[in-house]
Formats: sequence, structure tokens, C-alpha cells
Amino acid sequence: MVGAFSSEASGGALAGLRVVEFAGIGPGPHCAMLLADHGADVLRIDRPGGNGWPNPVMDRGRATITLDLTTPEGQYEASAIVDLADVVIEGFRPGVMERLNLGPSILMERNPRLIYGRMTGWGQDGPLARTAGHDITYLALTGALAAIGRPGEPAVPPLNLLGDFGGGSMFLLFGIMLALMERERSGHGQVVDAAILDGVASMLSMFSGTQPASPLSLDRTENVLGGVAPYYRCYMCADGREIAIGAIEPQFWRIVCGRLNAPAFVSQEHSVWAQTTAWLEAKFATRPAAHWAALFDGSDACVVPVLTLAEAQSHPHNRHRGVYAVEEGTLQPVPAPRLDRTPGRIGAAKDVAAMLAGWRAFPSAVAQEMPRHDETR
Repeated sequence: MVGAFSSEASGGALAGLRVVEFAGIGPGPHCAMLLADHGADVLRIDRPGGNGWPNPVMDRGRATITLDLTTPEGQYEASAIVDLADVVIEGFRPGVMERLNLGPSILMERNPRLIYGRMTGWGQDGPLARTAGHDITYLALTGALAAIGRPGEPAVPPLNLLGDFGGGSMFLLFGIMLALMERERSGHGQVVDAAILDGVASMLSMFSGTQPASPLSLDRTENVLGGVAPYYRCYMCADGREIAIGAIEPQFWRIVCGRLNAPAFVSQEHSVWAQTTAWLEAKFATRPAAHWAALFDGSDACVVPVLTLAEAQSHPHNRHRGVYAVEEGTLQPVPAPRLDRTPGRIGAAKDVAAMLAGWRAFPSAVAQEMPRHDETR
């Protein structure tokens, strides 16, 4: 199978990288999963009772230790572990790690090469920095949420993919990689302040950088990518299933119209969007989704069925590439992106004692220079 994921792959591009993840929810664990997928040793410090959101997919490939960070003993043990690490990931509100005596000023004084990754919604400073938030609130204050949905209806939150994972974990990961690369030149670590707010604002650059005449707009009545254009939206079929159409380019749109035997008034022109949409709604409602999927299969019409996650794993293209794998009875996405020499792999849970033993047996140059903990207490 060409391009298929191999569970036998070994090593990984990040083999030897040591990451300490202070357990959180959402983007932090996802970032740690990506690092583990590509070979990093990830040791997760969990709180007593867990975080309330166990996830066998995002939690894969870790070693886990439970520490009560509210106690001096827990703080001492956590800092001793971080002394051996390259990267820390934490997702608490600003000030929490400092109150636990585990903030960057303390840990980076002990380990100057440490990359300290901080994942928050609002960032480490600003009027909202210490207030609660969720994906929907971060999107709302960037201008992204206002553009998502149909005109005259409430905005539609796009799950939490755009904020937590697009603007969150991916930018945290990018920041960590930047800091690691810079450390090769300077020999010093640094703090990565990854805010979902900042990440989403960056992702909006395709829209904020457009010219007035551009078809891209954050106005829901005009935005061709927001679901109002008849050639970029979903339609309900006769069986209650949906078909997705993304025929933005004129040559793709012509294929759609040809295979549907559309009348001449069906057009991409903005002035007839309403009439075109009404015709397409009526047309797609006459047959089940499978009929339309078969009609457009293999063409450049950009028309595909809207699949559930369970169905997606069986789609021929996804099967060919091995996009999903079943590991320990759980459907999981395979590591992405794909590297040809050092591919990632889905890792099983690791033994914390064995991982720490390995870290201590081969300490970093910084760790060798640091005094032993029993000499500094």
C-alpha cells in the first residue's frame, strides 16, 4: 500500500528530545502527542485524579507520573525531572506555575537550555490574560467567528479545531521548533508564549491581507468560503445525508454544471447566488448522497460526500494512504506529516521509571554542570 503508515517504523526525527508535559486539556496534549509521534520522549506530569478528559488518542506515546504540585514534595520532584528535559509544555493560566514554584524563571535558572512552552488562550499578558476563556471566545475576539455561518443567523463555532488546534497547538509546536533551532546557535533556551488569540489572528492573514476587489471577505453575505456561495457549501440529499461542493474555479464549476445538466441561469455570478442555490438544493434533494458521490467520483468537480469519522476510515483514498489506524482497539490518526527517512509512529504508553532512568544515565551537558539536588536543599 503506497504511503501507508507502518507501525514497525522506529526512531523518529525527534528521537532523543526530552519533553515534560504538565497535564492539561486540548492544545497542550495535542502538541505533546505530535512530538511523541515523531520520536520525542514525552513524560507527562499528571495531577491526582487526572484532568477529567482522558483521551487514549491524544495521550498516546507518553510516560506518565502523578504528582501533587501543590505540595513541596511534588514541586521538588517535578523540578528535578525538568532539570533533565529539553522542553516543558504547560497550559495553565498566567501566574499558576509561578505560584507552584515551577515558573520559567526558576526552572530555566536551573536548566538554561530549557525551552519553556506556555499554551494559553489570551497570552501571558493583557487585560484578559488571567480570565477564563474557551475556543469560541478566542475566535469571537479575533474577527474569525463573525465570518462563520449564514447571514442573519448566529455564528457557528467550527468545533474547537480552528482555535485550540489551529491557532493553539500548531503555533505552540512551531514556537518550540523555532526555539530549539535557535538554541543550536546560542546554547540558550527561551520562553514560548503561544496564545490561541495570536495564532488565529495570524491564520486570518489570508483575509485581512486581501484587496477590496478580492472575492475573499469576512462579510458573511460576500465570503465565498463562508458557506453563502452556491459553489462552496453543503447540500442535503434525498436520504438526509449531505454532499460537499467546493467548485470555486470556473473550470471546476463547469464540470458541476455539465454533470448536473444545469440550466443556463445557474451561475457563479453573485447576482444569481440565491437562484442558483435554490436550484442546487432542489436538484441534490432528488437523489441520495451516494448517487451524487458516484456521479462526480474521480472528476475535478470538487464534490464529495460528507462522511462521519467512522465512515472516513473506510474511504478508498484514506485506506490507500493509511490515514487511520486501529491501535489497541481505538481508531487513531497516523502521525503527520510524513517523513520518508525518519517516519513517525504511534507509540504505546511508556514506563516512567525506565524513561527517567535513561534520562539520568545520559544527562545533558547542562545537567552535568548543575549541583545535585541534595546539595542545594
